[in-house]
Amino acid sequence: MPHDPPPITATRTFTAATLDSAQPPNSNARSRPVALPPVPEEPATAVIVPIRSFDGALSRLAGILGDARCRELMLLMAHRVVAAAERLPVHVVTDDAEVAAWATDLGAAVVAAGRPGLTIAVTTAVDQLAGAGAERAVVAHADLALARTLQPAVGPGLTIVGDRRRDGSNVVCVPTAAGFRFSYGPGSFGRHVAEAERLGLEVNIVDDASLSVDIDHPEDLRHLPEDLRRALGLDELVTSR
Repeated sequence: MPHDPPPITATRTFTAATLDSAQPPNSNARSRPVALPPVPEEPATAVIVPIRSFDGALSRLAGILGDARCRELMLLMAHRVVAAAERLPVHVVTDDAEVAAWATDLGAAVVAAGRPGLTIAVTTAVDQLAGAGAERAVVAHADLALARTLQPAVGPGLTIVGDRRRDGSNVVCVPTAAGFRFSYGPGSFGRHVAEAERLGLEVNIVDDASLSVDIDHPEDLRHLPEDLRRALGLDELVTSR
């Protein structure tokens, strides 16, 4: 018997300039994130922000910044990412009581991760959102220091923003019913693209400078925006690196 042909996927790459031209005039508006019911957009889309803890965050930077400033920086960046969701409902995935209280104060819903590990936490949250009626999930790391809006990463199929090295997956948008297998860790960008191709999903790679900068390694500190450097008293330290 003849075999069905393999699924055909399309890969498209967008730049920030391309996406900006398609944004509505009020796309920079900010509002507090709210919990479900789904937003009035179609398909219903929700944002997932995994945060393990504020204590012990950014451990690779502790030798430079110290634990207290690492914690404060993580808080500032996480707040920025939640605000960047704008009108989309935000779900913070955590088992940490402090993070859960912080998320609730911002108007975000809280999803218990249940077991350790970023991949497990994200998979759990996507499954719960699918059950609540969300058709599309946008997973955003909490350490995106330049995030202003997540809208460039909201799109059909797999829409993905990698880090500056095209190694990590800073923001990933997928249909919740696709059965997408997340695989975070080094090299996740390539694995997530391969998974979308396996599922026959359209692949949209978005190059956006405000979402491609995550703060994880000492060399990343030079990309901190001026307002965060001043808030943490890091001007002299960052410019000397």
